[in-house]
Amino acid sequence: MARRSGEKYRAIIEAAVKVIAENGYHNSQVAKIAREAGVADGTIYLYFQNKEDVLISLFRIKLGDFTNAARNALQEIDNPFERLARLITLQFQRMQNDRALASVLQIQLRQSETTIRRAIAKIIKEYYNFLEEIIADGMNKGAFSRDLDIKVARKMIFGTLDEITTCWVLSSRQYDLLTQARPAYRLLARALSVDGTFPDFPAILGE
Repeated sequence: MARRSGEKYRAIIEAAVKVIAENGYHNSQVAKIAREAGVADGTIYLYFQNKEDVLISLFRIKLGDFTNAARNALQEIDNPFERLARLITLQFQRMQNDRALASVLQIQLRQSETTIRRAIAKIIKEYYNFLEEIIADGMNKGAFSRDLDIKVARKMIFGTLDEITTCWVLSSRQYDLLTQARPAYRLLARALSVDGTFPDFPAILGE
C-alpha cells in the first residue's frame, strides 16, 4: 500500500467527500470515487484497503486538520470565554464552507457499519481531549466553575454544536450557520461560568 500522503491521496479524500455527500455511503462505489478523483479504480487500493477505509481515513484527515487549525488559532488567546467563542465560530465556519463535508460527517458517518463507528470513536478522542483542555483551562483561570465535571461539560459543548450543525444540514430552509454561533456561545458560556455572567465577543462571533 502506498504512503498515505501526496496529491493523489488528498484528491481521493476530496472526491470521496463529494461522492458520498451526493450519493450516500452505501451507493458510493469505489469506481465513482476514482472517477471523481481522476484516477484508475486500482489506484484507490494503493492507498486504501476498501471503501470503509476511505470513509475512516476521510474522517481522520478532516477532523485532524480542523483540530490542528483550531489549536493554532486558540493558542494565542488567553481568555477562556474568548477561546470558547472562537472555537464555536471556527467549527461553524468550517461546516458552512463545505456543506458536502458537513453532510458526510453529520449524516453519512452515522448510517455506516458498526466497525466504522468504532473506528471513528477512537479517532474523535483527540478532539474530545482538545475540548477538555479548553474547559480545564477555564476552570484553572477561575472563569469557569471549578465544580464542573469536565467530561460532562465536554459532552455538553460537543453535543450542542453537533446538534446545531445537524439541524442546519438537514434543514430544507437555507440559512447562515454562523447566525447560530452567538446563541450557542451564550448558552454554553452561561452554563460554564461561575455565576452565570460572561463577557460577549461580537467581533469574534463574526458581527
